[in-house]
Amino acid sequence: MTDQTQTSGPAGDPERTGTGGPDDRSHDEHVAKIAELVKDARFAMLATMTPDGKHVSRPMALQQVEFDGDLWFLAYDDSDKAKEIEANPSVNVSFSDPKDSSFTSISGTAEIVHDRAKAQEFWNPVMNAWFPDGLETPGLALIKVHADSAEYWDSPDNGVVRLLGMIKAAVTRQPEQMPSDHRTVEL
Repeated sequence: MTDQTQTSGPAGDPERTGTGGPDDRSHDEHVAKIAELVKDARFAMLATMTPDGKHVSRPMALQQVEFDGDLWFLAYDDSDKAKEIEANPSVNVSFSDPKDSSFTSISGTAEIVHDRAKAQEFWNPVMNAWFPDGLETPGLALIKVHADSAEYWDSPDNGVVRLLGMIKAAVTRQPEQMPSDHRTVEL
């Protein structure tokens, strides 16, 4: 399990800007950072692949509080996303928290799970909007995504610090001066 980084690149390219250089944080600390970013976002875009090879993303509400390497979502077992997962379990889940300038992308392997006890663990009354018969809704299933790797971009919470960092990067023509952290973490 290694941490990889990307540094420098054209300004405005969030994949290639930010500090992202070596740091002294452990793998566990990077995983904890991912957990924090996921928890703060709470809503995700789940990307699957159609039978004809097109990527499709749809919004999903995350059903867990703590990220432990697996992500859980509720779905219908006969939905397009469930069928796409059964045909090709490689998925991507992305989270965005633009208010705090943090973004997370998690790649992994998904499966459709029928586990009433697990569904009950995640259930809350808001879910009745999508599953009108509650836990008794026919076809209710869970999507479990086992994370293989994650990539995140995180900037300081202080907007003034972010703005000053952007100005410095623009003036010096050194995008790596952006006050942000960009990491790829193998899980």
